[in-house]
Amino acid sequence: MLQTGILNPHVLDLVARVRHTNTLVISDWAFPFWPEIETVDISLTHGIPTVLDVLDLLSPVFKIGRIWQAEEFVACNPAEKVERFAKSFGSLPLTREAHIDFKKRVPHAIGLIRTGDPTPYGNIIIESA
Repeated sequence: MLQTGILNPHVLDLVARVRHTNTLVISDWAFPFWPEIETVDISLTHGIPTVLDVLDLLSPVFKIGRIWQAEEFVACNPAEKVERFAKSFGSLPLTREAHIDFKKRVPHAIGLIRTGDPTPYGNIIIESA
């Protein structure tokens, strides 16, 4: 029985199918449903878990090559929130693009993990290296 790291079997199953250059979306609670890709909804309540909770658990075991995020994130969030995301992203290449362009990437992902995060435009797409 797993006792550390990600324990949710549906998240583990989804992540196990990601291969080189595949992408995975980690979204907020209100992100729309995409019929083209599998969604694992782990939202428990408003704010639990967050996008960064999931990213921080994935980072040690998932080789991330790059991250995409909507450029509107910076304008719609306080500096402390932007800095918290930057800390979790570390030195990984980050591309911020218009939210409409960000959403065009979603159907090409292996899947989507929906969280309880309320952060405006806090959704991210990670690419496996």
